[in-house]
Amino acid sequence: MADCIFCRIVAGQVPCHKVTEDDRTVAFMDIGQVNPGHVLVVVKPHHATLTDLDEELAAAAMRTVHRVARTIRRELQPAGLTLLQANGEAGWQTVPHFHVHVLPRRSGDAPRLEWPAMNPPQDALAAMAKRLQC
Repeated sequence: MADCIFCRIVAGQVPCHKVTEDDRTVAFMDIGQVNPGHVLVVVKPHHATLTDLDEELAAAAMRTVHRVARTIRRELQPAGLTLLQANGEAGWQTVPHFHVHVLPRRSGDAPRLEWPAMNPPQDALAAMAKRLQC
């Protein structure tokens, strides 16, 4: 898609600092760098969300995420890693092209993700689990 920044990066029209690339994915430094070593893993074909990917492309993306995470752990030795993959505007997705943030973490750093635990009753959990069985 001509107006998609990630499609333009994949096509070589916009420069990036690549970490790794294969036939289905590319990983590059996030220009926003929440923490040093913050990498984006992007699928090459334009698909907006996780549910738009077929299983093979989703697996390819996760293989690249795994490879990047292991390299970050080895090279930067962070206290932890956060993987963030958002879908749709309500899900906090800001670029409508499937991508995963691989974010090295340090104790006390700024990024936070908090939500209130609703603690539904067990019968509600059981009913939802039954509804979502796949």
